[in-house]
Amino acid sequence: MTFEFMLGTHVLNHIEKTNVPLFISFRQLRNRKKKPFNQLGKICVDSGGFSELNLYGKWTITPEEYIEGLNKLKKLGLEFEWCAQQDMMCEDVVLKKTGLSIRQHQIKTVDNLIQLRKLTKDFHFIPVLQGQTLADYFQHFEMFEEAGFNLRKEKVVGVGSVCRRQGTNEIAYIMKCLHAKGLRLHGFGVKIDGLKKYKQYLVSSDSLAWSYGARFKPPCQNCDLRKVKNCANCLNYALKWRSQIITQGVL
Repeated sequence: MTFEFMLGTHVLNHIEKTNVPLFISFRQLRNRKKKPFNQLGKICVDSGGFSELNLYGKWTITPEEYIEGLNKLKKLGLEFEWCAQQDMMCEDVVLKKTGLSIRQHQIKTVDNLIQLRKLTKDFHFIPVLQGQTLADYFQHFEMFEEAGFNLRKEKVVGVGSVCRRQGTNEIAYIMKCLHAKGLRLHGFGVKIDGLKKYKQYLVSSDSLAWSYGARFKPPCQNCDLRKVKNCANCLNYALKWRSQIITQGVL
């Protein structure tokens, strides 16, 4: 099974400067209003759900608006391999914001995929399993199946609510068990420690860790010291970071 590591980025001009696979939030992409893109490589889209729920305690973007935004980006020249659905994360901090239960988040997540796929076939929206415990994720799997989605035949199935504990043995075991169900899994925001534990159970993952790490280091030789304090937005730094991970044998 081939594994694909997507470089997370929040800088839109990276789309036009590298052909490595990129993972970009819709919240960033929608800032591009008129200027066409010259896309060089594969792009997958994060719906931006964590920011939405953490900021507002609910989705403020309807499925129709999400699709409308993706259509506008398509007219600007973008093509997407897949787009994450508008899922409902189950981290405690998010549950506190929404005031809802894990099960209610799971129901809303299933309902959202139903809506998105009814509204358009122009984009491939992937299902995202949500929960905290293994039992939660199995429960959500059954909910998708009962709604008519055969997750074993899906191109990719995302596993949400793991970013803040993605390097733990608990998540490694959850990924192993979901993989054993025959699912092609994408891990959101999986860092090096997580990849070392369970990369073999994933078909893909993404990480924006390079940007955070760059905040605490001086700019690289490619950056203008007069204009930037660090390489948090630097593609050269990001690509070097990605190459180092590959060289270390993590990927």
